[in-house]
Amino acid sequence: MTRITTPFGFSTTAAEVAGGIDLTGRRAVVTGASSGIGIETARVLASVGAEVTLAVRNTDGGDKIATEIAASTGNKNIHVARLDLSYQDSVAAFVNSWDGPLHLLINNAGVLAIPELQRTSEGWEMQFATNHMGHFALANGLHGALAADGDARVVVVASQGHLISPVVFDDINYRYRAYEPIGAYGQSKTATVQFAVAAQKRWAADGITVNALAPGAIATNLQKHTGGLRTPQEQRKTVEQGAATTILVATSPQLAGVGGRYFEDCNEAVQVLDGNGWARGVAPYALDAENADRIWETSHRFLREAGR
Repeated sequence: MTRITTPFGFSTTAAEVAGGIDLTGRRAVVTGASSGIGIETARVLASVGAEVTLAVRNTDGGDKIATEIAASTGNKNIHVARLDLSYQDSVAAFVNSWDGPLHLLINNAGVLAIPELQRTSEGWEMQFATNHMGHFALANGLHGALAADGDARVVVVASQGHLISPVVFDDINYRYRAYEPIGAYGQSKTATVQFAVAAQKRWAADGITVNALAPGAIATNLQKHTGGLRTPQEQRKTVEQGAATTILVATSPQLAGVGGRYFEDCNEAVQVLDGNGWARGVAPYALDAENADRIWETSHRFLREAGR
């Protein structure tokens, strides 16, 4: 399998990636679109003609962002819908309210390093529940809408943090091992990459491609539990640069029909054999087909056990 490279790189902005792209008539959902790179992702998609739904926990904040995006892009097809990925009732309500085809699902929202062990009402560790299970249920619930036009993309915003930890299948919810905030984040992000691999295998025949990516190190509200971004200055990105790989995976004609891969800095990442300071590359365990099948089956089992 040939590694995909593009003319873009670390410093490219989302707007630069979207140059020449026309998404008129295409409908997009961006989770977590009221802060950080989610705002920029939604803004750039709107700027090239997409009808964009901001899927957010705080709809008052989402309304404000939608107004700003409409004013700056001239695109009035910007909507706001409530979605809290840590609550399956909220995910189900969002899915049930969706009508018509969906062409772009951007799984952007996330939480990082919750200091103390928290579990949802289903008993799922909170970072795994929010970063993976919420998006897993959302994408599966919207599968029919994604398949409707036979040409859709699911974009999974993962993280270089997946290099911190594989999914520990024997104890995903920390019933036996000591909770560690960063480790739990790493596990959850690995699960999101594995979801991309598994969904691509199952949904390609429906015209749906699924890829994962790392946006890079961007100072946003995501680091509220870590005391701020600690990445060296030269390795940091602006919000505009941080949304670039998302826009590339969502819109690039070069990626038509391509799925089950992991990108960073607007190019397909290379596999690495150690964590290398969580700086670059993708871990083989994240792309492993057997692991992907296992997270798919495990996640469906979790939903069944929760009565979903």
